[in-house]
Amino acid sequence: MIFRRKLCTISRFSRICEKDLKVFEGILGKDAVLTEDIEMFTQDWTKQFKGRGSAVLSPKSTEEVSAILAHCSKQKLAVVPQAGNTGLVGGSTPVHDEIILSINHINKQFSFDSTMGILQCDAGFILQELDEKLHTFGYMMPFDLGAKGSCRIGGNIATCAGGLRLVRYGSLHAHLLGLTVVLPDEKGTILELGSAIRKDNTSFHTPHLFLGSEGMLGVITNVTMTAVPKPLSVQSAMLGLQTFTDCQKILRLAKSRLSEILSSFEFLDAQIFECLEENLQLKRVLPTETPFTILVETSGSNSEHDQEKVGRFLEECMENGWVTDGILAESAADAAKMWQVRESAPLATSRDGYVYKHDVSLPLEHFYELTEVVRRKFGGKTKRIVTWGHLGDGNSHLNITSEKFDEELYKNLYPFLYEWVVSHGGSISAEHGIGRLKLPYSNYGKSPAERKLCQNLKHLFDPHGILNPYKFLATTTE
Repeated sequence: MIFRRKLCTISRFSRICEKDLKVFEGILGKDAVLTEDIEMFTQDWTKQFKGRGSAVLSPKSTEEVSAILAHCSKQKLAVVPQAGNTGLVGGSTPVHDEIILSINHINKQFSFDSTMGILQCDAGFILQELDEKLHTFGYMMPFDLGAKGSCRIGGNIATCAGGLRLVRYGSLHAHLLGLTVVLPDEKGTILELGSAIRKDNTSFHTPHLFLGSEGMLGVITNVTMTAVPKPLSVQSAMLGLQTFTDCQKILRLAKSRLSEILSSFEFLDAQIFECLEENLQLKRVLPTETPFTILVETSGSNSEHDQEKVGRFLEECMENGWVTDGILAESAADAAKMWQVRESAPLATSRDGYVYKHDVSLPLEHFYELTEVVRRKFGGKTKRIVTWGHLGDGNSHLNITSEKFDEELYKNLYPFLYEWVVSHGGSISAEHGIGRLKLPYSNYGKSPAERKLCQNLKHLFDPHGILNPYKFLATTTE
């Protein structure tokens, strides 16, 4: 299924015309204004979200973004900010014929204070590229994503990306210090928010308004944030368990025994291993099959110390009878095999056909209960129901597959699944955002007063509502 609404005239916005294109060419040059062969910008990588798109603009500086947004605001032209276009909820693609503003060429400024660990860079840098640059200083980015080879730091900030390292380094809220943001008003106002120092309590913490705002409030062009020291010692272990209760016990033990060096605590059920083997021919790492598998990683500075801590932790897990099988990686190659399994899970499910992807947070007592409820209710109507995720922070990636999109299954799944999550104290979006996919359910778990506050902020920063319309907040009527 492609989420594509019927094209119609939206009275709130103007349609781009030749005069507008001439203005954009005057700002950017002809080569940076595309109107043909732009399909890679108008459809997301999952092929689920597609719009027509009227033009793709590729500015190279904050000032060019300012000039573009000033013109678009005056002419009431709708704009979609886009970075790596690697999102999973349709937040960075047009719905109708909006202008696409790509930040990918804003990638020149880079500086790093290796004493304080403070990074300042343009928003168009690829995450992996930043990681590699920081490695030369003995540092790394504090988060890691499967899309690190193509996602951009500006998009990461705009979506408040989570990833694999959150249990150790926290969310991006713990690292963001400052932003350069361009507002979609008639002046194309450029805001310099926050600062390049770790302690600055002289204002509201305004950069965080744009963290996770999904391109609704302004266009991020430059980022100031903290990086973290690259660990000198990394230990990885894969454990097989019989019950989800044992998974919870091991997590509590890991937080106690591994504490300051625990960096990842990932979860996979038996069904995702079946999918990996059938669709990607990836074999199990553990010699025996178990209902649940945990991937534990530690990051520290002393191999001998870390190996001793991990060894004692594993011994205690075995003595308590919580683990029936386990392997401690003896080399980087061993660890890579473990992580290949975990990181290949999204690709494996996509080979089934159509995937109903979920990214929810739940209290741990209900984490796998959701999967069991969905299996009982929909198991006979699907091809496969699997779960993996970041158990260390309660983030479940429940994936339901079918050979092709099934309208009846879709109507039965929603809003049932999201209502269940919220009624059990969870969030319908842990790290992927709302975008277009979850717009009908964006009020779930949020008070009317909070949603009204978000709408007021939207109007304050974007008085004409031109930036990324039809998403995140229901601000227009079609």
